[in-house]
Amino acid sequence: MSDAHLSRIDGRTGARRHFRYFDFVMVGFVAILLLSNLIGAAKLTSVWGFTFGAGILFFPVSYVIGDVLTEVYGYANARRCVWAGFFALIFMAFMSFVVVAMPPSADWGCAASADPIYEGVLRANDAGTICQSTYVSVFGSTWRIVLASLLAFWAGEFVNSYVLAKMKVWTRGKHMWARTIGSTVFGQAIDSAIFYPVAFLGVWETQSVLIVMVTNWLMKVLWEAVLTPVTYAVVGWLKAREGVDVYDENLDFSPFAKAGGVEQVPTVH
Repeated sequence: MSDAHLSRIDGRTGARRHFRYFDFVMVGFVAILLLSNLIGAAKLTSVWGFTFGAGILFFPVSYVIGDVLTEVYGYANARRCVWAGFFALIFMAFMSFVVVAMPPSADWGCAASADPIYEGVLRANDAGTICQSTYVSVFGSTWRIVLASLLAFWAGEFVNSYVLAKMKVWTRGKHMWARTIGSTVFGQAIDSAIFYPVAFLGVWETQSVLIVMVTNWLMKVLWEAVLTPVTYAVVGWLKAREGVDVYDENLDFSPFAKAGGVEQVPTVH
C-alpha cells in the first residue's frame, strides 16, 4: 500500500478534521461490539471437541475495526469510538436488567413455549414462565459479568489504540501488520486479564480461569493475524478516500482528553 499520495497530519489536526467515512466506521464498531456481547456471549459451543464461547468469533472484529480507526483516523477519533461503545454497553446492560426483571405475561408466547420438548413443563406452568426462563438465560447477566465486560473493553481498547498509535510513529508508518498484531497482543492481554478474574474468579476453579484466560487471548490474537489482509484492504481503501495519513505526534493520549472542535482543512506537513 503506497502512502505517497497522502497528506501527513498530526494527531491533534486529525482530531479536529472532518472525515467522510468516520461516522460509518464508528457505527460499525459500536454495532459489532453490542451484537457480539448480546448475541454471542451467552452461547457456549463445541467444535471438533474444542469448547469456547461463540462470541469469540465476532468480538475480535471490533478490535480489527479499532485498529482501522486508529490507523486511519488517529488515536483521538478512536478514543471517541471507545467512549461511544462504553456508554452503549452501559445502556445495553441497564436495558437488559430492566427488561429481564419485568414480570412476564402468563400468555406470552415464544419459540420455547411452542417447542415440543417443553410440553410437560407447559402443562405444569404457563407459557410466560417458560418464555421468561429462556429469556433470562439469553439476556440475563450477573453484575460481575457486566462489570467485567465494561472494564475489560474500556481498558483493552485504549491500550490497543495507544500501542498502535505509538508504534505507527516509531515505525514511521511501515510494517502495519506488526502494529495491528502487536497492539492486539497487548490490548487483548489487558482485556482477558481483567474480564475473566473479575467475572469468574471464585466461581470457577482458579486453574480454569487461568486456562480460559490464556486460550481465549491466544485465539483472539490468532484471529487478528488471520484478518490482517482484510485490515490492509480496508485501511488502504479508507486512506485513499480520506486523502490523509494521521500520525499521533502532537496529542494528549489521556482517555479523558478533549478532542476540540471540527476543522475542515487540515494542516499539511
